[in-house]
Amino acid sequence: MKRNCCRVSGLVVTAALAFLVPGRVETAQESSESSDRINQVLEWNQIFIDTLIATNTPNSSSQRLGAIVHTAVFDAYNGIHQRYTPIFVRSTAPESASGRAAVIAAAYTTLAGLFPTRQAALDERYQASLAALSVPCEHDRQPHEGRPSCATRVERGVAWGTEVALAVLAWRANDGFTLSYPPFVGGPAVGQWRPIPPATAMSAQGLAFTDPFVLVSNTQFRPEPPRGLVSATYTEDFNAAKSLGRQTGSTRTDDQTALAPFWEGNASVHWNQAANQMARANHVSIASSNRLLAVLNIAMADTAFTVWNAKRYYGANPIEVTWRPATSIPLADNDGNPETVPDPSWVPLLTTPSHPEYPAGHPSLNGAAATILLAHFRHRQAFTLTTNGQPSRRYTSITRARSDGNNARVWGGMHYPSTVGVSDRLGEVIARYVDEHSMRRLRR
Repeated sequence: MKRNCCRVSGLVVTAALAFLVPGRVETAQESSESSDRINQVLEWNQIFIDTLIATNTPNSSSQRLGAIVHTAVFDAYNGIHQRYTPIFVRSTAPESASGRAAVIAAAYTTLAGLFPTRQAALDERYQASLAALSVPCEHDRQPHEGRPSCATRVERGVAWGTEVALAVLAWRANDGFTLSYPPFVGGPAVGQWRPIPPATAMSAQGLAFTDPFVLVSNTQFRPEPPRGLVSATYTEDFNAAKSLGRQTGSTRTDDQTALAPFWEGNASVHWNQAANQMARANHVSIASSNRLLAVLNIAMADTAFTVWNAKRYYGANPIEVTWRPATSIPLADNDGNPETVPDPSWVPLLTTPSHPEYPAGHPSLNGAAATILLAHFRHRQAFTLTTNGQPSRRYTSITRARSDGNNARVWGGMHYPSTVGVSDRLGEVIARYVDEHSMRRLRR
């Protein structure tokens, strides 16, 4: 199945439509579980966020890591309560195991396996989390005949969560991400991507060959080819990037200049922060939080794999336009387009990433994440996002955050507007597919 994505000229104004999904978010009041209890899914999602920040993990690695953690957490909890179809682990959980203990063990085991340098900090959080869960066990009444004690249920949950996490880690250990690939350097053809010194090759190339979590393949939603050099869209792209993205003398506002480096930050950090805060503010149940964060992180991961595969595919083709503004603007005399004027001294506001311009990574992740959140919450939500080394940003709208994140790629001088539009739409399409084709609510 291959779907094409639409192009958008000019700066991006994103508007996602709400749609029905197989697993509706439940509030804590709709759940049978008490609203004043700790939501371990949100607790360990925050620990995942904190771990990304503490390790300064690159954006290009983070979506896969988030999907691994939340696949394990989802299957561990869901294997006990069985509300949805599983993602990967389909074996039967021990009888009367604690779902909350399973969440703690699954999150801890995956994070410890993925971030070995954080072992001590994770151990401390793990012990504290289990201790908080075990407090009621100290006052556990004599269990009914045939019903395990609280402590036994916690032990069974920990064993099950650990088992699920180890199975997920083993599954993803050979997904193609960590294999070694020959360096990819694009080519010298007019319009073709090539590394910008000091870079010498495509970065994070393993993403292009990583197996998806839910999609059939990383080519299932490959976007249509980029616009040609002599098209009106490319002319608009070129002039917008040249005017808005230059380091000095640009037409940006001061706030747009500040937004560019902010949204250069880790997309997994940003959108997990948003989802976590919204789930807490809306008192979302642990079961629905579990599905929400699994769908969010898997949609972002499968989007990243699709985008990097398309970057590698189109970047290898000398007739496709995949070069960055930092290359195209100084060399515009050679592009055959009389409407593009070269500027040999042009420098982008931000350092250009070392991979083909088309399609765009961050905008596709913004589109995927915002689509999931807009499917579960109204667009008017309050949340605070952070980026290392930048002032935090307070948002009251999912749509506004999505738009700022997308336009920031043009303000930073790294992307063209039409690429941003295509990429945002690509992320939206993949997010809809993941939401509709996985973790489906079981009908009893």
